[in-house]
Formats: sequence, C-alpha cells, structure tokens
Amino acid sequence: MLLDAWNGLKVDIVFMDTQGDLNRHDPLPAIGGKGLFTAELEAALREDRIDLAVHSLKDLPVEDSPGLAVAAVPERADTQDLLISHQADRLEDLPSGAVVGTSSLRRAAQILALRPDLRIKDIRGNVDTRLRKLDDPAYGYDAILLALAGLQRLGHTDLPYAHPIPLATVLPAPGQGALAVQARANDAEIRPYLLALEHPPTRAAVTAERAFLAGLGGGCSLPVAALGTVIDHHLDLQALVASADGRRVIRVSGSASAESAQALGRQLAAEALAQGAQELLQTIRSAYSA
Repeated sequence: MLLDAWNGLKVDIVFMDTQGDLNRHDPLPAIGGKGLFTAELEAALREDRIDLAVHSLKDLPVEDSPGLAVAAVPERADTQDLLISHQADRLEDLPSGAVVGTSSLRRAAQILALRPDLRIKDIRGNVDTRLRKLDDPAYGYDAILLALAGLQRLGHTDLPYAHPIPLATVLPAPGQGALAVQARANDAEIRPYLLALEHPPTRAAVTAERAFLAGLGGGCSLPVAALGTVIDHHLDLQALVASADGRRVIRVSGSASAESAQALGRQLAAEALAQGAQELLQTIRSAYSA
C-alpha cells in the first residue's frame, strides 16, 4: 500500500517473532498479559531498528504505549470467524460432544452459549499448524475456530470445509480483521507517509470497539466481543461480555455519530458493567492469575 501511494519509496520488511508466537503450549489467557504479541515490535520501534510496526489490531493493548501511536488503520478485512470442520457446515450440526479447538475464551464462551454440550480444547500454533492438527486424528479435534481475515491474508481462500459463522452467533473480538500501523509518536518524517493508508470508517469502528474493551478494564484474551459498523458517518456498535462457560451473556448495543466513537464505546461498557459484567470478568481474571 505504501509503494502504491508513494512513487520511489523503498520499503524493507523485517519479520519478528513475539512471545505469543514462540510460546505455543500454554493457553493464551494464562500468558496473555499486555504485549503478548506486540512487545518485541514496540522495542524495535523505540530503538530505531524499524520505522513502522504492523499488528493485528485485536492483539494491541488498548492503551498507547509510551512514545508510540497507532498512526494508521487501513480498511478492515472480513470480521467473521470460521468453523473449520470435515463433519459439519454449522455449529448447530456438529455431533453431540464434539471437540472444538480454540485458544480464544471469547469464541469458546459464545459457542458454549449455543452448544453447551461441545467440548473445548485449547489449540496453539500458526494457521497451517492448526489446520494440520485438525486433519491428524491423533490430536482429537472435530473442528477448529479461526478468523476469516487471517486465512484470507495467508491465501487460504479455497478450503471447502471452512464455513463462516454468522455474526449473530459469534461476535468478533474488538478490532478483529483490522490492522494497526504503529509508529513513534514524534516521528514527523515517517508519519506523513501513513496518511494514505488511513481508512476513517474503520478507525471509527475500531475506536468504539476498543473503547468498550477499555471501559471494562482491557484484556484482549477475555470473553469480550464488539463490532462497530459505520455507514455515512453513522456508527452502530454491538458488544457482549460472557462467562467462560457461556451460561451468562450480557449484550449491549447503541448508535452515535462516527465522531463520537470513543464516547459510545465507553457508554456501552458502563451499561454492561451495570448489568454485572465486572463480576463475570473478575471470576475469569482470578482463575488465570491463581
């Protein structure tokens, strides 16, 4: 995108592994402190080893890191999750007691709300590793759940056994499908180049979603979901907080102008807290900090 926008620009790509990439054994909520997938990239930014860091926005903590800023949010990809299974096209059609692989408490809670008989089994590794585990009977998975945007970005667009899950069934994580381009906050030379990447409707939508998460106390590994939709500067936001077992789901929704995205997210967080969201989240935090 940068090369398309700026003639003669030279861009070098630096690939980096993060703690979240390297630890493929422990459940994400147990190790999911701030910066699980971002700390190494942010350190490289501060040390001038790189000029930009590209993150999946849903992995980025809701507070800006000192000295850094999200300088651009490009247009968002698809926000849906996928059911990947050789046994069924829909969650409703999986066999009773089927084993479903996911490392996300958000996904697990929402599918248990629909199908409490399903068995959740943690799964780690990159997309290709997870697909191999699904296909290998030794791992014991009947289905796995992944983000559609991730598969699309990796070129997995032709899996006949990958089925989008309706948003009414599983709401995405705050920021899902969006990228965050992070830069040094005071970098007056680099930041103007990023203006060509910015997509204001996506920025407004994810601002509302992340404000909702921040209003609950943050934590990208919690069973919190939110999706903003912007049409003609009008923002609709739907969000939820669930217990880990899916037995209780608190849903909130509201609308505002795109310019009021931050306020709308905070407002819905307050509504969720008034309905008992804090107790649900505290139970989960306590379980993983014990």
